[in-house]
Amino acid sequence: MSSLRLSELATHDHAVVEHVVDLATPDPVAARLRDLGFVAGEPVRLAAKGPFGGDPLLIAIGTTRFALRRNEADRVMVTRAQVHHE
Repeated sequence: MSSLRLSELATHDHAVVEHVVDLATPDPVAARLRDLGFVAGEPVRLAAKGPFGGDPLLIAIGTTRFALRRNEADRVMVTRAQVHHE
């Protein structure tokens, strides 16, 4: 499967984090995203988008939810996940 940005997911799509893109060295925004749990292998879901232009994005990691600006979500690279319903 190919990588895409977290911000490119449709509402309710599930994905798995591949990596966070660093734009500088050091990159405090990328470091903060990793501290929040956006690390390789972590399942995520785009729970909702803001009403005007889709900003901010509500992202779920497990039972925790984060509101990210679109430019922050652009830095999280993911792969779509297959969801198996029982």
